[in-house]
Parts: sequence; structure tokens; C-alpha cells
Amino acid sequence: MLPHRHIELRLQQAVRAVLPEADFSAVLVRPCPDPKFGDYQSNALMALARARKLNPRQLASDVLAKLDVSEICEQVEIAGAGFLNFRLKNSALAQALQAATRGEHLFFDKAAQPRTVVIDFSSPNVAKPMHVGHIRSTILGDCLARTLRLLGHRVITDNHIGDWGLQFGLLIVGWKKHLKREALQADPLGEMERLYKLVFAASQADAKVLDEARQELVELQRREPEHLGIWQEMRDLSLSQFSTIYHRLGVKFDHTYGESHYHARLEFLVQDLIAEGIARESEGAIVVFFEDVPPLKEHPLIIRKSDGGFNYATTDLATLEFRLDSWKPDEIVYVTDGRQQLHFQQVFTVFHKWRQANSELRTQNSGLKLAHAWFGSILGEDGKPFKTRSGETVKLADLLDEAEERALKIVSEKNPDLPEAQRREIARVVGLGAVKYADLLPNRQSDYVFSWDKMLALQGNTAPYLQYAYTRIKSIFRRGEFHEPEIAKVGDSRSSSLRIEKLAAPEEIALAKHLLNFGLTLEAVAEEYRPNFLCNYLFELAGKFTAFYENCPVLKAEPAVRDSRLALCDLTARVLKQGLETLGIETVEQM
Repeated sequence: MLPHRHIELRLQQAVRAVLPEADFSAVLVRPCPDPKFGDYQSNALMALARARKLNPRQLASDVLAKLDVSEICEQVEIAGAGFLNFRLKNSALAQALQAATRGEHLFFDKAAQPRTVVIDFSSPNVAKPMHVGHIRSTILGDCLARTLRLLGHRVITDNHIGDWGLQFGLLIVGWKKHLKREALQADPLGEMERLYKLVFAASQADAKVLDEARQELVELQRREPEHLGIWQEMRDLSLSQFSTIYHRLGVKFDHTYGESHYHARLEFLVQDLIAEGIARESEGAIVVFFEDVPPLKEHPLIIRKSDGGFNYATTDLATLEFRLDSWKPDEIVYVTDGRQQLHFQQVFTVFHKWRQANSELRTQNSGLKLAHAWFGSILGEDGKPFKTRSGETVKLADLLDEAEERALKIVSEKNPDLPEAQRREIARVVGLGAVKYADLLPNRQSDYVFSWDKMLALQGNTAPYLQYAYTRIKSIFRRGEFHEPEIAKVGDSRSSSLRIEKLAAPEEIALAKHLLNFGLTLEAVAEEYRPNFLCNYLFELAGKFTAFYENCPVLKAEPAVRDSRLALCDLTARVLKQGLETLGIETVEQM
């Protein structure tokens, strides 16, 4: 058992002895913000005392009298208004590291109660190239899925693509009148984008063109064979192009259900919301009003327009119903930009009302959590939305190409003697990793400035710096002509050939303690949907390893200490590799 889990369990038992009726599930132990006060801390007793009008320091003293963690901690201290501070014994620290070398863990636990989590992310529109704006949703959603799976949860990823609506009426008009087959074969998304822009501009200038598009959409909705065939070809070509991008990014989806998948459900949904008294007619449209929800009072939600058409809200409600019925999730997370905050507040509120009113929906998981993990924008160096020099939206494929080319230039300057194929593979890993990391590093709710120089730098908080830190550790074994240490994989029953000796140097103790917090960091990412926690953890890990390596001789140490420090090096490399993999970033053995 990891030390913080051991402390947490003992603390919960002590709280139960003092306050038998308390909910001790909220009695948690977390890393101490300032190491000078200890390694771990709990502030849970203050909330328990406040709820019972008790003196928090007295409650802390009473709990401490029932708490015994002497085998792994120094004397527990009460601080401030009732904090408990814990400092690990070096022997306990060494035991935890030794357990990792035996493959018992990699400093994280699988969830005791796994959840089923649906993650909705990426969601490009059919017939349009993916652009730079899709990178945030795609990379963030993929990282959250990787994190939750690593922690043992059941994750279902769904790419909710835009493949229905009036734009397809416009596209069918263009397809019939202006399609260039050779252009479609050469650049399918480029040709479909040209058709859309051409017909959209014409529809703005001539109402007859818009009416024609609406009629084509009606035929598509009726599943008329010719229209359905054109739509299916557009969809298939688009998905093929999207698949190429996703393959480059290492992103996979369990399902790709587009808006079209839910079209047949929409009218029934609207009628049920009317029957339950949740929606009503207003000026020819069907609308949900939020008189009882003050933040939304001024923002009614249209679920059927006056012309009989449906919209995103209707489709999103039908999608929620489908997911709840099909997958029985405990949690559904939507990863979109911040401009959709109001939309999801409205949709979530309507869905909760609908569930309360509809007995069939109510029987599904009553504890369902709906979350909107929203993010900010990508800005250019001028502080405005990131565009090409000509002012066009940056296509995602072009961005990834440029990342690899810029990385290749750097790799070629650093290692001109490497074979070209190897340089290009390193450039691919470094370039794509740099783009991903630059996107995941900021607080997701912040805008960030896109800078090639910063993201590809080998110094600072960047993916290349962390990838290089990993290769530096691997080079220690090559330089010393040591075989990779015999360290068991997690879950393997083999014993490690290396022993962790007593940790003495401050730098190796600091590194070892930071390794122990890997799992807590992963849990924080999963709870708050914030990969930047993991980015910053890995950056600090690399920094602590540098301090360790500069102050603690490894290869020149006497054999027992050398093997102990080699094991510490290897565990650091494994956490760096696993952490980067959780971010969706690959590593190489040499840069």
C-alpha cells in the first residue's frame, strides 16, 4: 500500500473512533503545499469540527490520540486551525520505492470503485477540414480518457461529428451543380469546403438558392436514395480524412455517432418535453423557459424552431438519452470551447428536469454527473485568434506538418550524423509532442499564445525538455555499459535485481518523495479535468532528477549505492514515460 493511502486509512479509522457518525470518506490526505511542514497533510478535521461546532484543534488532538502511523511517519504535528502534518520516515520511503521495483505499483492505485465515464470530444464537421481549433478538444479529451483508463475506470469515447442539418442541403446543391470529381479525388475536404463556400455565398445573395437548399435537406431527411447516397459519400470521405489526422495524433474513439444518428428521436423528444410540461409553444417555436433557474431566466432554450427544424440543443438532449440508455454511465464529460458554456448549462438543466419527470429515464443511474470541461482559445503572437499570415484558419494537418519540419531542422542541427530516417522519426515524436504539450500545459480555461520557439525549446516547461530528460536517464545505462535493470513490470511477480538502499542525500530523498505523488497527481487530473497538473508534475520531476544527478554520483558510487541510485533513475524514467504517454506524447531512446 502506498504511504499516503496507509496514512489516509489509519486517519479515517481514528476519525471513526472519535466521531462514529461522521462521513469519513471525505477524510483525505494530500501532499503538503510546503515541504518544510511535512510530506502530507489533511485539513478534513476542520470541516468536521465546524459542522459540529467543535474546537478544531481539540478535535485534532482527540483524533491524534487514536492515530498510530509510527511505522511509516515521524511524529504527527497539529498545525494552524487543525491541520495534521505527516512526515515520512526514510525507511518507509525506501520500502515504497522497492515495492515499485518489484512491480507492485508505479506510484498509483487502480480505483477501488471504477466508474463508467463517457467522454465527448473532438467533434469536427463533415465536409470541412479539421482546423487548429480542433486540437484543444481532441488532445484534452484524449488525455482525460487515457488518465481515467490508467486509473482503472471504464471509459467510452464518442466523437460526436456534425453530419446533419442545413449545411448538407447547401452541399447537395453544390454537389449537383458544381462538383469537380478530379478535385474531389485529389483533396476531398478542400473540394467540399469550396462547394459549401460557393453555395453559401450564393444563398446569401439569392433567397431562391436558400430555398433550394432547404428542399434538398427535406429530401435528405426523407432518406431519398440519391440524396442519401451523396450525403454518405461526403461522410465517408470526411471520416477517412479525419482518420488520417487521428492516426498521426495517436487518438482513437470507441464510437463515432454523428448528429444524424439521433435524428429519428428528435420529434418524440420534443413531444415528451411538451407532455411533461417542461416545454411549450411560443411564437410558433417550442421553447423551454427557466423561470425557476435564476442564472438562466433570461435565456430560454428553443428545441424546435418555428419552421419545424431542430437544433443542437435537441440533438444533444437526444444524445444524452441514448448514452444513458446504452452505456449506463456514471459520468459524461463534454470537451468543447468556452463559448458553449451557456448551451450546456441549458441542456444539462433541461435533461435533469426531464429525468425527474420521466419515470423511464428516472430509473437509470440517479447519480449521473454531467460535466462541461471547457477550454479557452489559441492566440497568435499578436494576441488575436491564431490564423495564417493571409488571415485564413490554420488547417490542423498543415500545423502538424510544420511541427515535424521545424523539429527536423532542430534534430538535424543537433545530431547531423544520425541517419535521415532516424532523424525524421525523432522529429515526428518531438514535433507532435511539442504541439500537444503546449496545448495541455496551460490551465485549460485560459487562452494561450501559440509560439513555435517556446514549444520546441529544449529548456523550460516543454515536451522536448521532458523527452530529453527521459533520454538522458536512458543514456546513463548506455554510458555505464549496464544492462537495463531487472525491474518487474506492474503486476508481475518477478523480483527486482536492484535494491533501494537507505536514502540519505537530500536530493535523492526529494526525488523519491516526488515520485510517490504521481498517483495523486493523476487523480487530480481525473477529478478536475486538468492535464496541466500532470504537465507541471513531470516538469518538477525532471528538475528534481537533474538536481539528484548533479549532486549524487551514480556510476562512480560504490556498488550498493550505485545500484540503489540506478533503480531510482529507472523508476524516474518509467514515471516520465508513463506520464508523457498519459498526455498522449511518445518518447524516444535518443535525441
